[in-house]
Amino acid sequence: QVQLVESGGGWAHRGDSLRLSCATSGFLFTAYSMYWVRQVPGKGLEWVSTINQDSSVKYYKDSVQGRFTISRDNARKTLYLQMNNLKPEDTATYYCARDQWGNLRGQGTQVTVSS
Repeated sequence: QVQLVESGGGWAHRGDSLRLSCATSGFLFTAYSMYWVRQVPGKGLEWVSTINQDSSVKYYKDSVQGRFTISRDNARKTLYLQMNNLKPEDTATYYCARDQWGNLRGQGTQVTVSS
């Protein structure tokens, strides 16, 4: 079955960096654009970034543009999110997803940024 397993979250201070990973299995990774979405308790899922199948196209939410970098390793079937210059407003549970709405996503990894 489809599996998406995120890792790499944790505690950070303002300005720090974290790198999230998402190991996938159970589907043809190279056939799909992939997404990162996030959720703050009490709020809905929020799209963060998109990467197409061959990494030639990437999109970012305005508030993370220039700070976050999405990438993928098709040989390893793994998705990444490099997060630099973290801000407290980046605090959320981050999910990798196979669709932009997060309907098919992993269990998430918590990112907490203190000021």
